[in-house]
Amino acid sequence: MHPYVILDVFTDVPLRGNQLAVFTDAQGISSELMQQTARELNLAETVFLLPAPNGADARARIFTPATELPFAGHPVLGTAFVLGQRSGASRVRLQTGAGVIPITLTREAGEIVFGEMEQPIPTPEPFARAGELLRALRLAGSGLPIEAYRNGPLHVYVELAGEDLVAAVRPDLTALADLGELGVSCFAGSGKRFKTRMFAPALGVAEDPATGSAAGPLAVHLARHRRIGFGDQIEIRQGEEIGRPSILHARVEGSAERIERVTVGGSAVLVAQGEYRLQ
Repeated sequence: MHPYVILDVFTDVPLRGNQLAVFTDAQGISSELMQQTARELNLAETVFLLPAPNGADARARIFTPATELPFAGHPVLGTAFVLGQRSGASRVRLQTGAGVIPITLTREAGEIVFGEMEQPIPTPEPFARAGELLRALRLAGSGLPIEAYRNGPLHVYVELAGEDLVAAVRPDLTALADLGELGVSCFAGSGKRFKTRMFAPALGVAEDPATGSAAGPLAVHLARHRRIGFGDQIEIRQGEEIGRPSILHARVEGSAERIERVTVGGSAVLVAQGEYRLQ
């Protein structure tokens, strides 16, 4: 029997945000069994915690129902809440496949109410299959160039003219899956408030209620194209269309020539805990 907890991440209200399972002691669980367990739970991601060899607080292996990811935002944030609540620390360092991720935790009356992770700086790259992507999304075009960013997962961004158009997107999920293992974010907004929806069917997630790994690159994309200023913190709303409203906060520091820091933050709430029979 292996202990686990379930959290809702990027929300402070149970049964909203993005669900996450964290197995707090995964020693002795094989990679194959981790993948089978993630498929069994069928949440967007499941984390398995192991001792970290390099001085980090723990090593996190992150699985979707279909594959293992080197990095993902809501699993990192939710896991930091679990570790921070147990240790009382205000800062957690989590070893992932994309390196060590530091997370700063804010408390009120002893309870963690907010966490902010410093994400890997995403690398922008052209996306050669933009036409196929738009056809799969059933959209005519994008307000900004369709570009991809990699910070572990690969994320592609399509800007729409209004939030109502984002809400109305009805993609062909089979055609999206044929484009490979990537996340596709459709977004709209202005000032410091944006709405987004993220689809990743090839990763086993038809639509994600809150995508921390996509929030940082979205801020980079907006800043590079002068929709926001470097140093501005934006609010990203996601998940309403699938009944799990979420709020993420993202900021990019530096300049178009040299991005220095990307942070993404939000809340999380514990909703369940127990033991799972895996063998």
